[in-house]
Amino acid sequence: MQIFQHFYTITRHRFVVFLHCCRAGIPWQGLTHDLSKYSPTEFLCGIRYYQGTRSPNEAEREHKGYSLAWMHHKGRNRHHFEYWTDYNPTSKRVEPVPMPMRFVAEMFCDRVAASKVYRGAEYKNSDPLDYFERGRDRRVIHPKTSAQLHFLLKMLAQKGEAATFSYLRKRLRKQRR
Repeated sequence: MQIFQHFYTITRHRFVVFLHCCRAGIPWQGLTHDLSKYSPTEFLCGIRYYQGTRSPNEAEREHKGYSLAWMHHKGRNRHHFEYWTDYNPTSKRVEPVPMPMRFVAEMFCDRVAASKVYRGAEYKNSDPLDYFERGRDRRVIHPKTSAQLHFLLKMLAQKGEAATFSYLRKRLRKQRR
């Protein structure tokens, strides 16, 4: 049964992200969002560690000490801030770099959709912000990217979806000009 439950969960998540991306003005990103979750590396892990209330990657990480599925996923999906790291020739270290706004927008859509799928009827517009703030100290993200995402999540919590998606659509449209 876990194969069907996992397939349903990721497909439902992708559908909600698609709807949000359409509202943000980036429908193609919504359509292609998280396609790697259907690859054997990610899908088989998802079946094995499926719980329905959180990401299977968390359970795989607890069991193995790392998540192969997550490493595969973050390396192929530009809406994850973990993708946006590069070698800094000055410091000689791998460091976060700023994300383009269209991927910040997709990351926002992804986080809202994940909260809705995992929280179900208990979802509140403040949930994605609460989740973001709980992980603040452990996150390696460029300060500009963090500030942009935090701004959007705070706007969602305070002003709701209509205002936030309207703002996002206008901001992305302005950047394309």
